[in-house]
Amino acid sequence: MSADANCIFCKIVAGQIPSRKVFEDEDLFAFHDIAPWAPVHFLIIPKLHIPSMAQVGPEHAALMGKIMTLAPQLAIEQGCRPYPEGGFRIVTNTGAEGGQEVHHLHVHVMGGPRPWLKG
Repeated sequence: MSADANCIFCKIVAGQIPSRKVFEDEDLFAFHDIAPWAPVHFLIIPKLHIPSMAQVGPEHAALMGKIMTLAPQLAIEQGCRPYPEGGFRIVTNTGAEGGQEVHHLHVHVMGGPRPWLKG
């Protein structure tokens, strides 16, 4: 797997920086966000260093599919209620103008009970 020695997420994957791990396999690593925006908020990242969604190509199709099929499973495991009563958000920021702060592809999964929302 390709890694960037200066990338904070590559360092998390390598165990050089601690994280609250949610999931790990040979391709992906998921961990809780350090500044959560929702009761459930974790990131799913590929172990392969891909700077952003803008660099995803056809060769990454299986990896992206794996991320998107893992997200609902982990969301439920982490405390989101199932659809349609519950739910969650999946957000991927791309580039500086898209709000991306760490330039390693990552998917935010956010949800969980929020009493101020009706429904």
